[in-house]
Amino acid sequence: MASATTSRFSRSALIKLAVGLVLVGGLFAVPRYVSSPYALHIMILIFLSTIMGESWNILGGYTGQYSVGHAAYFGVGAYTTVMLMQFRQVPPWIGVWAGIAAVLVVALIIGSICFRLRGPYFVLASIAVAEIMRLSATNLDKFTKGAEGILATEIPVFIIGEHVVTDFLTKVPFYYIGLSLALLTIAVTWAVQHSKLGYYFQAIREDQDAAHSLGINIPLYKNIGLAISATLTALAGSFYAIYVGFVDPSTVLSLDLSVQIVLVCIIGGIGTIYGPVVGALALVPLSEALRSNAIAEGLFKSGIVDPASATGTFLKENLAHAHVLIYGILVVLVILFMPEGLLGFLRKLGARLKQGRA
Repeated sequence: MASATTSRFSRSALIKLAVGLVLVGGLFAVPRYVSSPYALHIMILIFLSTIMGESWNILGGYTGQYSVGHAAYFGVGAYTTVMLMQFRQVPPWIGVWAGIAAVLVVALIIGSICFRLRGPYFVLASIAVAEIMRLSATNLDKFTKGAEGILATEIPVFIIGEHVVTDFLTKVPFYYIGLSLALLTIAVTWAVQHSKLGYYFQAIREDQDAAHSLGINIPLYKNIGLAISATLTALAGSFYAIYVGFVDPSTVLSLDLSVQIVLVCIIGGIGTIYGPVVGALALVPLSEALRSNAIAEGLFKSGIVDPASATGTFLKENLAHAHVLIYGILVVLVILFMPEGLLGFLRKLGARLKQGRA
C-alpha cells in the first residue's frame, strides 16, 4: 500500500516536472517566433512583476511581515546601478552587485529598527522608510539629480573575451534576463518553502510568541527574511533601471510601486510559490489594456457601447487613467470571494472538477 502511494506521488512529481520543463522551454523559445516588440515588452513586464511579487512574498507571505515599503529596496538597486553606469562607467552587470551590497546594508538598518514593531505599526514604519528614501533621493540632487531623474544614455556592449554576447539594442536580451531572474526568484521561493528556514519563517508568521517559546530567534530570522527579500527586490530594481534607462524618485521609490508589489501577491495568492506568477499574469495585461484604452476599443468594436454616446465618451476620457480604481475593485472582490487569491480559487475549482468526474 505504501509503495503504491509512493509510486503515485513520484508519478505526479514527474508529470509536474515534465510540464514545468516544457513551459520553461516554451518561454525560452518565444523570441524565436515572436518578433513584436510590444509583445516582448508585455512579457518583460510580467517577468518584472513576478520578480517583485516573489521577492515580497518571502517576507510578507512566509514570514508574515507585511511591508508596504519595498519600493525603498527597489529604488536603491535601481539608483545604484544607473548612477555607477552613468557617472562612473561601471557596466550594469557589475554595478548590480554594488546595488545588492547597498541594499543589504539598508535592509539590516531598517530591520534592526522596524522589526521592534508589530502589525499595523510595522506596516506604517515600512511606508515611512520608503517615503524617507524617496524624499532623500528628491532632495540630494547633487548625487541623484533630484526630481529630474537620471537618464542612462547608453548601455555598454556585453563582451566575454573577444565575443560580443549582446549589444542590448533589441528587447530580446532583456526578455532572457527577465525570464532568468523570474525563474531564479521562483527557485529561491521554492527552496525557502521546503527548508528549515521556511518552517521558521512560517512559525513566526503564525504566532511569534509561540515560535519564540520554541527557541526560534525572532529578530534573526526576520532579518534573514528581509535580507533575502530586499536582495531580490534590488535585482528587480536594477533590471528595471537597465531596461527603461531612466530612474527618478516618483517612479522607483513611490508608494504606488510598493502597493503594486503587494497587490501582485494578494491577487495571486500570498504565501504560495506560484501565487505571484498568477498575480502578475492577471495584473500586467489588465494594466496595459487600461492604459492603452484597449478595453474601451474592444467595447466599441463589439457594439456593446456606442463611442459617440455619453458612456463611450466617458470611457475614452477616463478609463485609461482608472487602473488604480480597477485594482482597488479587483482587490475587494478577491478578498471577499477568493481569500486565498486566484491560485487558491483555481485549485479549488480543479478539485471540484475532479470530484465531479469521480
